[in-house]
Amino acid sequence: MEVDRVGAPVIEAGPAGERQAVVFVHGNPGSRLDWEDLVGRCGDVGIRAVAFDLPGFAQADKPGDFPCTVPAYASFIEGARRQLGIDTVHLVLHDFGGPFGLAWAATAPDAFASVVIVNAPPVSGYRWYPLAHVWRTPVAGELLHLTLVRPTFDAITRRGHPRGLPQAFLDRMWHDYDRGTQRTVLKLYRTTDAARMVPAPPEVFRALGRPARVVWGMHDVYIPTRFAERHREAFPNAEFISLPDSGHFALADDPESVARAVIPFLQRVTAS
Repeated sequence: MEVDRVGAPVIEAGPAGERQAVVFVHGNPGSRLDWEDLVGRCGDVGIRAVAFDLPGFAQADKPGDFPCTVPAYASFIEGARRQLGIDTVHLVLHDFGGPFGLAWAATAPDAFASVVIVNAPPVSGYRWYPLAHVWRTPVAGELLHLTLVRPTFDAITRRGHPRGLPQAFLDRMWHDYDRGTQRTVLKLYRTTDAARMVPAPPEVFRALGRPARVVWGMHDVYIPTRFAERHREAFPNAEFISLPDSGHFALADDPESVARAVIPFLQRVTAS
């Protein structure tokens, strides 16, 4: 698809043309293929599901003039929704996809129907981890990328995953982390305030009262478990499911447990 002259590949399953759909939003550094298993499982149970690469990441276009701000990504999600013919959206969000998706939801409450949050920052009150501080620092972030080699990348990505991560997942992430994506990451982290990731207060989401489920890999070293609880500020009635042997990339280290946590919830909210 193309949104505002930015091309992005899409994967989709389920009833073609259905106006209600699950929209999966990846994080950093992620891609639509992070969601391939869950998109397919949604299709298997008759739910339309879509996932797409976001500007600057994976195989999407990486224009140098894209703002790389949370509101800009929210605007892209809205353009994608219209492009794909979706009226009712059930969000599934991971990592920075959390702020992207929730920023969109705050601007499109009539289309926003429910949310699943998988290891993503809360609406407000988050704090950066050490690597994020490096990315946010001029010169230091550029030097990190100039000297980045595969063993270092793998070591950083594997942290906090007792089960380990599939080699194919690491290979794809490394392949996608090219110069364009590196530039995107620096711009994104330097334009985002950790304390207020979403440009809307938690009260906005409390007032909407949408169904929510929070799924958390408990060994996450980037968004520690204490931040999972902060999602209650925006979604006080959220259902919480802990994955005790998983880390930040639970989608990859334990896809079966993630599917058991996500698919029944999606079946329930799409049926209602």
